[in-house]
Amino acid sequence: MNPLHTPHTESSSIALAIGDICVVNKAGMSPTLCVVVAIENATIECYEILAFTDDVSDLDIFVFDDDSVDGSAQYLDLRFPLFVGSLDVASYQGKISTLNLERLLRALVQRQVKRYSQTKFLHKDFLPGSSTVPVSGKVMDSDDIEHLVDASLDGWLTTGRFNAQFEKALAEFIGVKHVLTVNSGSSANLLALTALTSPKLGDKALQKGDEVITVAAGFPTTVNPILQNGLVPVFVDITLPSYNIDVSQLEAALSDKTRAIMMAHTLGNTFNIDAVVAFAREHNLWLIEDCCDALGTTYSPDTELTDYRGQAIALDEPRHVGTFGDIATLSFYPAHHITMGEGGAVYTNNGQLKLILESFRDWGRDCFCEPGQDNTCKKRFSYQLGQLPCGYDHKYTYSHLGYNLKITDMQAAVGLSQLAKVTGFIEKRKANFQRLYAGLSSLQDYLLLPEAENNADPSWFGFAITLKQSNRADFIQYLEQHKIANRLVFGGNLIKQPYFEQQSYRKVGELTVTDQVMNDSLWIGVFPGLSDEMIDYMIDTIQSYFKV
Repeated sequence: MNPLHTPHTESSSIALAIGDICVVNKAGMSPTLCVVVAIENATIECYEILAFTDDVSDLDIFVFDDDSVDGSAQYLDLRFPLFVGSLDVASYQGKISTLNLERLLRALVQRQVKRYSQTKFLHKDFLPGSSTVPVSGKVMDSDDIEHLVDASLDGWLTTGRFNAQFEKALAEFIGVKHVLTVNSGSSANLLALTALTSPKLGDKALQKGDEVITVAAGFPTTVNPILQNGLVPVFVDITLPSYNIDVSQLEAALSDKTRAIMMAHTLGNTFNIDAVVAFAREHNLWLIEDCCDALGTTYSPDTELTDYRGQAIALDEPRHVGTFGDIATLSFYPAHHITMGEGGAVYTNNGQLKLILESFRDWGRDCFCEPGQDNTCKKRFSYQLGQLPCGYDHKYTYSHLGYNLKITDMQAAVGLSQLAKVTGFIEKRKANFQRLYAGLSSLQDYLLLPEAENNADPSWFGFAITLKQSNRADFIQYLEQHKIANRLVFGGNLIKQPYFEQQSYRKVGELTVTDQVMNDSLWIGVFPGLSDEMIDYMIDTIQSYFKV
């Protein structure tokens, strides 16, 4: 019973609306102060107000669905809905504010979302031989769905408050100054490379025909932006078991046209950052780190390196990949370390590059106001740029041939929720990798197992295997028959892909190891959705193939 009201013995019919405060005097219960949340036909749905003050005229309501009431304010008890008829309403007491009504209805929606998620994400038992062991996938829970729904209820849709929170939180996690979200990891790579063609960079801007050092053993969208900008990829071989660039070939790749390096940290394992960064700084080359598979991977340099400003990078201190070069990229596709469905990011410590990246991402415009904001520079109608008349609206002035690569705030909301769990995700990836490695170490006569680069602590994306003797097609068929999903090492040797027949490129040597990976390698999963039972099943199944 609410202490503010005494029992009513007579019922009356009172017209009510959603958000109204009333006293319910239903047979068999004490008079109760409630807020109306829905009226359907003759049924009124309402929730009890637990009030600890005598004044309800300016009610500031806090909603809750547990037992955490501390008695300091007014609360709506969402645990027990009341369904009453109009004759059960004893009196009208007022109306909650529009803001509080929105808070209340949001809380009710989120409660249902939580209930739904508890069913949607129920743990499913693993049945060896019957259940599939995925190679990758998203790991989601009710928090992710609640964030998604919360953002959708704003009705803002494009980038907004959740995106701002996500960019800030991701920058803090990585230890970088500037993060910009984009609609995919592929777009992130396109944006990163294209930014380096900006005339704002003067003599350092990449020009058509310039060369970019990279590797052919990887995913196409690490290399495609080079071609899409009229530049020439120069392919260097890789080494095993790192699956990353053979740095001994860097000098052979260099020419008077070389202006940049763009490569991925393959399957979460870093390339040799000491050698690559030192080479890039020595020859004044841009360095783009594709970290789409490597969120959470760290590297502790033991060589004296400098950053983009020429300042020394601390020795023997772990530092996130992507913070050594000039620009780095991430993907948030469901296969990656965190997901927002489709999505990605570029990040940099260079303030000039941040503005250029933002321009290319946002239609090529010169203005850097956030969506929904105007004239933050206080000079919106004062610029003289290009051949436009003086004072032409800065929001409609374009400095680059740009794109629209932004994400929605709903994606950012999911990313923010996922980012809160990223440390656990990373640790589980590492644990799964170590369990696989220990279980398959007895097969090293048959399999070349992956090894972390010196000084690296990888946040593994996958577990690469190179067969020493067996036929890979037979091995893959065996894995598929036993419901163990697997993937090749992306494009194998990209220059042998059909689309490369008409492309201009240069290569160093015969790319022998790249071809070996194309013919003999694959990878299996380590993502956080894999249980110890699944990992052990993979180990036992692979051991059985080699009759060990």
